[in-house]
Amino acid sequence: MRTVARLVVLLLAAVALPAALGAPTALGTLSALNAPRTDGASPSPRPVRYDPARPTAVVVVGDQGAVVSDTLAPFEILASTGAFNVFTVAPEGHPVPLTGGLDLVPELTFAGLENLLDGPADVVVVPAMPDVGRPTTKPVTEWLTTQVNGGALLLSVCNGAAVVASAGLLDGHEATAHWLRIDAWAKTYPAVDWVSGTRFVDDGQVISTAGVLSGIDGTLHVVRRLVGAKAAADAARAIGWSYDGSGSPARTEQKRLVPSDAVVAFNTAFRWDRPRIGVRLDDGVGEIELASVFDTYGQSLAVSTIAVGHGPVRSRHGLTFVPRSETGAGLDRLVVPGTTGPDVVPGAEVVHLHRQPGFPYDAVLRDLARTTDVATARWTARVLEHPVDGLTLDGPAWPWAETIRPLALAALGVLVTLGVRALWRRRRSVGAEAAPTTGIRSAR
Repeated sequence: MRTVARLVVLLLAAVALPAALGAPTALGTLSALNAPRTDGASPSPRPVRYDPARPTAVVVVGDQGAVVSDTLAPFEILASTGAFNVFTVAPEGHPVPLTGGLDLVPELTFAGLENLLDGPADVVVVPAMPDVGRPTTKPVTEWLTTQVNGGALLLSVCNGAAVVASAGLLDGHEATAHWLRIDAWAKTYPAVDWVSGTRFVDDGQVISTAGVLSGIDGTLHVVRRLVGAKAAADAARAIGWSYDGSGSPARTEQKRLVPSDAVVAFNTAFRWDRPRIGVRLDDGVGEIELASVFDTYGQSLAVSTIAVGHGPVRSRHGLTFVPRSETGAGLDRLVVPGTTGPDVVPGAEVVHLHRQPGFPYDAVLRDLARTTDVATARWTARVLEHPVDGLTLDGPAWPWAETIRPLALAALGVLVTLGVRALWRRRRSVGAEAAPTTGIRSAR
């Protein structure tokens, strides 16, 4: 029993220091992904242009934000076809944080959209939101219910399916979601027929997609269904996305966590020297180009990003973004998304990632592998559900410094515990030797 107790004490000692030092870092890293801005800036969006002859597609974001790729990739694809009125909508009009620190000013509030249209939107895109299942999403879920009851076609992207499921709108429907969370959603929302191993599921009025970039496949399917096969193929070609044009969802092997995925735990908890990258915002930048930078670095949990620029910026298709820093002072690098933007910025190393043609995420994954490590880039591609077959990733193989830190802390905890135990036993032994010997006094 004593041996078991000693082993338990040593195990706790090995865990205590890594947990005490790693947990705050991990919590800070995760909470920063959707941290709201604190300066109260709230510029007006562009005036919307509405053509009543076109169907209307909207991308909804909650008050606490959404995943950046889930939001911006469907928006750009739908907007680039020229066949839709496309707007971003939210319960309120203030800037909302997209993952990685990109603040979007919604073009319309729910009330504003109601004033614009005679009825529901034709297509509603639902990205993953950080507060799914919480009371703060109630304005979104109630609005979604109204839209679906009015006949809107619903497209959920990634874990946006859980937002839809929390409203009860997927009950009795087949649906899919991100491979990391789909089992959890199956337990939380058992009335949904969850399907794994597919890029998207079309169940009539509701289309759902798997993780992150599977949203591109789902959006192209919406375009094919409502506009035509040629429009979908043209949209895919414009962003460099591989698209077979069949209209059928690609089957994929259901992903599971593998030992190499431990890299994310090391990055999240023990990358104490996390690089800080400024992302330059300039008018005319593509929405998918922006998303590729913020989401690739953000999903890696190995790099922190901040939007840099002067005043509100309008993207290629008219979205309004608000930078959080003007100068980017104190940053390690300045990344410029898109094909334009400055070549020189005083006091910063400027990196252009999209000057060469290709799918925008490829260039960012290559940069992530080069500047961090290949294991982190591969983990990020798995989270993004972006196939990397044929994509060359060069860089260090593994984040060895971040791996050694918890091991060293565990060893230190064990050594300190053994040292304290040895010191205690020694003092106890010395005390026993110094104690006076009790004898029998002779009677007088």
